[in-house]
Amino acid sequence: MSDWFKRKGQRIKSDPAEERRVKTEGVYEKCPECKADLYKGDFEESLHVCKDCGHHFRIGARQRLAMLFDEGKYDELDADIVSHDPLEFIDTKPYKIRLEQARRNTGLPEAVINGRGRIGDFPALVAAMDFSFLGGSMGLAVGEKITRLIERAVRERSCVVIVSQSGGARMQEGALSLMQMAKISAALAMLAEAGLPYISVMTDPTTGGVTASFAMLGDLNVAEPKALIGFAGPRVIEQTIRQKLPENFQTAEFLLEHGMLDAVVDRRELRDWIIRALAFMYTPEVNPQLLKPELPFGNGTGALPEQTPAEQAEKQEQQPEETSEVKG
Repeated sequence: MSDWFKRKGQRIKSDPAEERRVKTEGVYEKCPECKADLYKGDFEESLHVCKDCGHHFRIGARQRLAMLFDEGKYDELDADIVSHDPLEFIDTKPYKIRLEQARRNTGLPEAVINGRGRIGDFPALVAAMDFSFLGGSMGLAVGEKITRLIERAVRERSCVVIVSQSGGARMQEGALSLMQMAKISAALAMLAEAGLPYISVMTDPTTGGVTASFAMLGDLNVAEPKALIGFAGPRVIEQTIRQKLPENFQTAEFLLEHGMLDAVVDRRELRDWIIRALAFMYTPEVNPQLLKPELPFGNGTGALPEQTPAEQAEKQEQQPEETSEVKG
């Protein structure tokens, strides 16, 4: 009984308020456009697109390649090609140090990743740029990797897809970076002469020398919604001309309205859109230069197929097999 009176004054121990809070760090992403909290699982399933407002978050080059290729499988090409500070450039810190930090922080060897695989059963070579590596800037290594990808496509009779996400030429490499614009453009001229398709996909942001060269040279030029696309940024232009720019100037939608793009495509629909576009571009009526006797799909009329290969296969499986009667 005496023990009971001793315990009477003791309070129940509870965890501190901070420990009682539910930890959501890394579980949710906040949309910068509509401020919605996006559950990470759903966020990744929707390819990093906000389910409420459709805002497209930036994604990395490897994510982009996995998103485009069949089953997310591809072979990485030319991974050994990297920049080596040809001018021994120093600004606030040596260029070599910037390269080392970029590789350590991103896990990438360079600002572009080359991949070879299949897109909707079409053999495809894809170069995906990554803004997280020095702003996706184009230097010697980036130019060489993209050029080699295009030259390989000519040898292997493959289509090319380039996903741009870049601030332009890499200033630390001076004129050597600027000449990559001409080098890649010359390689694309060879691709066009061979009659092979090139689809250019512009994502946020695509600016500078990249926009002024290969990004705008596609047989089809497409962009993700609200992507910033231009040469100089809007703030620089306003300060130069001392005029207020039109609303939504340099957005994908503005460029589409003024005839600079062929389409603005939601990321979640981009892969299927590319497959249908390739089916159209591979038909003999559209491109007689392509000798492809057996197409995995395509109606041969020059019209864009209404269904993707997966949808066509599913439809065929649902149809009952035809039986023929033998009359005696």
